Amino acid sequence: MTAQARSHPAAAEPRRAGRQCSPGGRGQLTRKHASAGVRWGGFSLLLLNLEEYYSEQHRANHILHKGSHHERKIRGSLKICSKSAIFEPDAISQPIIKIPLRDCIKTGKHRENGANRHFTKAKSGSISLIFSQVYFIKEHNVVAPYKIERGKMEYVFELDVSEKVEDVVETLLQLHRASCIDKLDDQTAMITAILQSRLARTSFDKNRFQNISEKLHMECKAEMVTPLVTNAGHVCITDTNLYFQPLNGYPKPVVQITLQDVRRIYKRRHALMPLGLEVFCREDDLCSDIYLKFYEPQDRDDLYFYIATYLEHHVAGHTAESYMLQWQRGLLSNYQYLLHLNNLADRSCNDLSQYPVFPWIIHDYSSSELDMSNPGNFRDLSKPVGALNKERLERLLTRYQEMPEPKFMYGSHYSSPGYYMLCLQNERFDNADRMFNSIAETWKNSLDGATDFKELIPEFYGDDVSFLVNSLKLDLGKRQGQMVDDVELPPWASSPEDFLQKSKDALESNYVSEHLHEWIDLIFGYKQKGSGAVGAHNVFHPLTYEGGVDLNSIQDPDEKVAMLTQILEFGQTPKQLFVTPHPRRITPKFKSLSQTSSYNASMADSPVSPGEESFEDLTEESKTLAWNNITKLQLHEHYKIHKEAVTGITVSRNGSSVFTTSQDSTLKMFSKESKMLQRSISFSNMASSSCLLLPGDATVITSSWDNNVYFYSTAFGRWQDTLMGHDDAVGKICWHDNRLYSASWDSTVKVWSGVPAEMPGTKRHHFDLLAELEHDVSVETISLNPASTLLVSGTKEGTVNIWDLTTATLMHQIPCHSGIVCDTAFSPDSHHVLSTEADGCLNVIDVQTGMLISSMTSDEPQRCLVWDGNSILSGSQSGELLVWNLLGAKISERTQGHTCAVTCIWMNEQCSRPIVGGGEGRDSIRRDI
Repeated sequence: MTAQARSHPAAAEPRRAGRQCSPGGRGQLTRKHASAGVRWGGFSLLLLNLEEYYSEQHRANHILHKGSHHERKIRGSLKICSKSAIFEPDAISQPIIKIPLRDCIKTGKHRENGANRHFTKAKSGSISLIFSQVYFIKEHNVVAPYKIERGKMEYVFELDVSEKVEDVVETLLQLHRASCIDKLDDQTAMITAILQSRLARTSFDKNRFQNISEKLHMECKAEMVTPLVTNAGHVCITDTNLYFQPLNGYPKPVVQITLQDVRRIYKRRHALMPLGLEVFCREDDLCSDIYLKFYEPQDRDDLYFYIATYLEHHVAGHTAESYMLQWQRGLLSNYQYLLHLNNLADRSCNDLSQYPVFPWIIHDYSSSELDMSNPGNFRDLSKPVGALNKERLERLLTRYQEMPEPKFMYGSHYSSPGYYMLCLQNERFDNADRMFNSIAETWKNSLDGATDFKELIPEFYGDDVSFLVNSLKLDLGKRQGQMVDDVELPPWASSPEDFLQKSKDALESNYVSEHLHEWIDLIFGYKQKGSGAVGAHNVFHPLTYEGGVDLNSIQDPDEKVAMLTQILEFGQTPKQLFVTPHPRRITPKFKSLSQTSSYNASMADSPVSPGEESFEDLTEESKTLAWNNITKLQLHEHYKIHKEAVTGITVSRNGSSVFTTSQDSTLKMFSKESKMLQRSISFSNMASSSCLLLPGDATVITSSWDNNVYFYSTAFGRWQDTLMGHDDAVGKICWHDNRLYSASWDSTVKVWSGVPAEMPGTKRHHFDLLAELEHDVSVETISLNPASTLLVSGTKEGTVNIWDLTTATLMHQIPCHSGIVCDTAFSPDSHHVLSTEADGCLNVIDVQTGMLISSMTSDEPQRCLVWDGNSILSGSQSGELLVWNLLGAKISERTQGHTCAVTCIWMNEQCSRPIVGGGEGRDSIRRDI
């Protein structure tokens, strides 16, 4: 049997009280343990030793004073475990009896005359155990240090089924031999062999299926993992259910999970091996519904594949990036986002060596009132706990600089098993001075202690106050003359409930929302390891990092076990999720942040700046309503206008005239009122690629594959001017504030200054080249953010480039597509860029960091798009219009738009009437929402 989650390193032979607690030690039994079948009135797996498993149980009587006039029977269950025999009386007033097998002197059947013989043929239903030491646990149902009785003694247990006595005696003798082996590795190997033999002789009971029509897909051996213990049994998956049948029938005969209820599954490292699988049936629950540890990685992977395949058809998948987008957009709270990141980074409430980690948030634990409007009352989230105290940091840096390789700053971790539980050490609780007694004192120790750098756990921001309250009135000893009882709260908390509520409020505050990404960089991101960690003073012992040691390369079994034990007990750094700076959250007070870059300045200048209104407010209620109804698109009218694919659409401000360009080289003007084509102009014999109307609607500009940009006067109905500014085809043009932006296949985007749009029709344009944005390959498309301070370009080779137009510099270059980028667009708040290409992929990029934070794929190329930051309307190669729920990462609606490719989309200001151009060269379709 493999190593389980470890207890506190100081526990030489712990007897666990089974309480989940906060850093330092105190805590009540939480629902995580309750889900594992713990009940305070009886037996619990937490009564077992480390690396001990519970094999089987038998209804039996404990016979006292066998054969005498005072003989009496205590009814209960005899439980056979790998290192002990445990008798649990039915009456909770009676103590649970635990007999270590290592202390047994003789084991066998009990003869009626009281003599003990190994494997006697007498038909006795009783088992005799002669031993030198026994523990009495929870007498009168009181959780307290165990009582120990020493000296040679004999206990007799009478089984209800006498035919099982021989098998039970044989099992006890085998386990006794194993427990007497001094070498831990050999002892573990023998116990594992006994367990595997028992598992091999059994299989899942198919009579436990919920429905006789269920189809079996796979069955294998595994263990169900709960805090501190594992339970061996059989896993079975059918077309509708996942089952686990414990070998011992505890806590119930079968654990059953309906696949339809599953929301998330995660592969886990268990004891540093790729053997774990965790299943969640509730999206935002802290604890999973089942955590399984397999004996073979292939079994784990096969089961994962089957469930994942099922979920693909029923539940939207999520990555760290997709959760990030939901968090940025306000659909996930800070608490929910941290929970998801912990899950993705291999942290689990069922594995104390990898328990979820949350940050200290509040800095003030001494005031009578907590002012959350004062930034000084919050912890600096840009620094690890070890770097919060300047004087301590200087001492640590001095030691770090003098240390030989491999260097590390902190000799203890911010998250280790010893922080999370209260153990009975040598049958009694730990020293009262080392327990979790005070919030303020724990914070002070984390700031000032030479070896204390701990962060917090999710319970500090939850609803369950049990880890703060000694509701069982355990005798935890005295501290400075006072009995240790409930955790001492800061003055600003009137009760444990008030403390948790204010902690939750602090976690969701504006200050934390604006700075949480800095802490994520330290724990899950690019400052977790490497040069980023060194620069942030965030370097821990090499063994704490994933892949810090190759256990398979260690040949000596004892050395390998010792190394594994050290790693699990010391603490483990979460799996790294991000290798680039984490984007900040989009908050209403974004403008209050330090604006150290042109990006931040552009955000402040944006007409839809989050500093003025939230990201969900698109200035007008009608826009929000329109996008909410985007799935209700209805065909309004369609017209035959061009002979070839439509490449551009623009509409006059009053909506009366529609201008379109096409690969047939023409610019056409269509009247919506008369429903007739009014003008058709051709500037060259090569394709026109895009068009736009200048303010005032007096001039239309078109770009062409003949390398030129043409100006056409709508008032006078004639050509006005030609800008010959490129050496290859011009693919896209944009205009803002008397500036023209042109993208060309000559690998440049050029910025031109123009004259006022209200010029007479006979006046020639005068343009000056202001900037030239150079690319490595041809530029296919460009878009501006609403304030025209940022430009995004998409290239022939699939690269998306984000430019700062205030300095004409490249901010980010993201190679996120495999082919030609067809279209790009900024979100209305300028925080994100959306791009699409011929591979059918829609990518969302964070403008601040350049991080690819979401990627969705369709089964065909998407040629064009519009979006509001949350929902997307895209045109596909097949002619369908697709509505995407970006935050749900799924396609919400499909509508047929054309008989072949949708090539361009124009959306009116109210976002209520998109006009769609088709690739068949016949129609331009207008739709009402």
